[in-house]
Parts: sequence; structure tokens; C-alpha cells
Amino acid sequence: MYTSFKVKVLVNSALALVLAAASCKAPQQSETTPAAQSTATAPEAKQAPIVTGADQTEAYLPYLKGKRIGMVVNPTSIIGNKLSVDSLHALGVNIVKVFGPEHGFRGDASAGIKVEDSVDPRTGIPVVSLYGKRNKPTKEDLADVDLMIFDIQDVGTRFYTYTITLHRVMEACAENGVELMVLDRPNPNGFLIDGPILEPENKSGIGIHPIPIAHGLTVGEFAQMINGEKWLANGVQCKLKVVKVKNYDHDMPYDLPVWPSPNLNTQQSILLYPSTCLFEGTIFNHGRGTMYPFTVLGHPVMKDKYSFSYTPTGIKGMAETPLHQDKVCYGLDLRNYDVNTFRETGRINLSWMIELYQAYPDKGRFFDQSQSNQIGNIDRLAGTKKFREQIIAGVSEEEIRQSWEPGLSQYKEKRKKYLLYP
Repeated sequence: MYTSFKVKVLVNSALALVLAAASCKAPQQSETTPAAQSTATAPEAKQAPIVTGADQTEAYLPYLKGKRIGMVVNPTSIIGNKLSVDSLHALGVNIVKVFGPEHGFRGDASAGIKVEDSVDPRTGIPVVSLYGKRNKPTKEDLADVDLMIFDIQDVGTRFYTYTITLHRVMEACAENGVELMVLDRPNPNGFLIDGPILEPENKSGIGIHPIPIAHGLTVGEFAQMINGEKWLANGVQCKLKVVKVKNYDHDMPYDLPVWPSPNLNTQQSILLYPSTCLFEGTIFNHGRGTMYPFTVLGHPVMKDKYSFSYTPTGIKGMAETPLHQDKVCYGLDLRNYDVNTFRETGRINLSWMIELYQAYPDKGRFFDQSQSNQIGNIDRLAGTKKFREQIIAGVSEEEIRQSWEPGLSQYKEKRKKYLLYP
């Protein structure tokens, strides 16, 4: 065993008959290591439709009976085509509290906008914001919660903040003796494991774990890694259940049924995101203020070097004050880029950063945050200050990649211990 704790994984195919006969009992669960619990051993199983953890209600509804339930959810938290809170509430589940992360529980807050506590007008359930006065449930928040459910779609990158929300929720649950159930979902970038490992000095609100930019884990697997690596404060362990995705492996393409956030609103943007989000730490607009964020890159001064252009504008709910607002930006159009390249190479794209830095005339301002509050910290995004220094110094892509070792290879080995899927 790789940890001293037990992670219980609910597998729908083995439970249906048991649950039908014993609806008031906790479902029978395997307690072997996650690596031994792979589904879909036969070729035909891999071709069956993917079924998310949330959609397997027969696998976990009996376990919720008689319990006071808290839910960490957002608009990606669906059962069929309805929000899981609405579906479970309608089924009589005693949901006593909803916890909403960035963008809010129902997705009506823009990126970076603080969200207040409220009462959900549709269900009357109290909503606690984890993106306002606090970023972690308090002891008081959890006093009337017997079981917490985490059901949020991730996109497989370190700087996508919902795994940080997961970490904080796990920590709060561990500290207050509350069990956590993860309703697992596929990672659309699950095939991709690449980038520098986050260094401790670059921990921030967009990265706290020593992992690469693209981590190649589902949320359920990530939760196991948090526990197994003892990343929670004081090494506490969260009592954890994972309802696995059926008929899934990491190499499978997965088109998300709901866009995971307002600025990831196409499948193209989701697959480009591990590469193009690094431009949040530069003077270049990366599509915020357009209807195609993370798929275009541009700056007004590049007019003589690039023919493609677009104009960022304020868009409510997406980007009210984007970088270079109302100015024509010239640069790269990646909306038709072949994203299968990422699957074929197993690499994020660094050539765009190298190209645009070399083309930009005022290089001293390329990474300069002082120019706008819309420019992020490139060292925190990359996870290391070496990346910025290497781009400035004109280091080749292969040399940059070599500098990620041995950390990246060590992470790939560590990751294997926590896999629930091939």
C-alpha cells in the first residue's frame, strides 16, 4: 500500500443488484489499491459510453439516505442535463448546504469576482461562498454536515483553481471529521502530463501542489494524491470515497457537456488552455474580451508582423475589462489549430511563447505586471522563475524541457500510484 489510509471506490457495475436489495445499507466497496480497481478490461467496454460518477445515482443514493449533505458544485455539476443539486434535491436528498467556488454555484459571477453567501432561490438551500470572505469551509459551516459531495468538472491543469478548492475542502473535512465523496468526471486533457513542477516559492492562489502544468489526473485521482502525499495541513487525512467514471481511460477524447467556466467555452479552448494560459502572465491579450478566449493571441503593436487581428471588448460575465480593451490586436489565430498534436506529442506548446517574445519589440515589458492589473505573474503560472528567464535568454525549447527533469519524470511515476483508470 502506498498510504496508511483507505480510499473507498464505488463501482456501479458491481453495486446495482446489491443496492436494489439493500437500499438502506452503505454500498459494498472494494478496499484494494486504486491501481487494482480498473474498469473496462475487455475491448468492447472501452467503446461503451462514458458515464460520469454523478450520473450513477444507483451507486451512491442509498449511501446518502439519512445523512445531512453538503455539496461543492458549480454549473458543470450535472446529472443528465440538470444540476446535481436540483436533481438530488428533487429526489429527496437532504442537502443542507451548497458551497460555491469561483464563478459561483450557478456560474453567474465573472472570473476573479468575489461572491457573497446567499440562499439559492430555486431550492431555498443556503449557499456558502468559497470565493469571497473565505476559501475553505469553517467548523461552523460543517457543523450540520454529515457527508460532503465534491462534483466539479476539472480540465487537468495546475492553474485551474478547482483542484485548490478540492484541497481546501478535503482539509476542512479532515479537520472536522466529515467524510468526502467525489463524483468523478473525465479529464479532457487526461492524456497530457507536461510542464515544470511547481516550486515552493511560487505557491499562490493559482497553484499550491508540486505538480506539472498538465497533471493527467481526474478529480478523484487528484484527491487520492492529495491524501497519499500528505499535502493537507499537518498531514491530516480526509476520509474519502470516489464514485468512478464508467468506461473511461485517460487516452479517450472527451467533449464536455457543459463548458467548465465562462472563458473556456469551446472544446478548442479547453485543449489549448494548458499552453495558452501562460499568456496570462504576458502583455499579450489571449482572447479575453472575445467569444473565443484562449484560442487567439495578440497585441496592438504587432500590426506590421501579423495579418490576423481581433478587438477585445468588455463582455459581462466573461471579461469586463480585458487587456487592450477596444484596441485592435494582431497576432496568432489558433482556432483551427490541430489540437490532436497535443495527444500525438504529449507536450504543451512552447513555440508560441518563444515566437511572440522574439517578435515583440519592447522585450523588457513583455512580462511586466506593472502595466496592467490584467497581467498575471508568469513565475506563478509556470511554477518556476526559470521559465521566464529562459524565454528572455533565448533558450531553445528542448533546453527548456530538459530543465524540467528529473522532476517531471518523477511526477509521472508518482502519479501511477493514484490512478483509477488506465
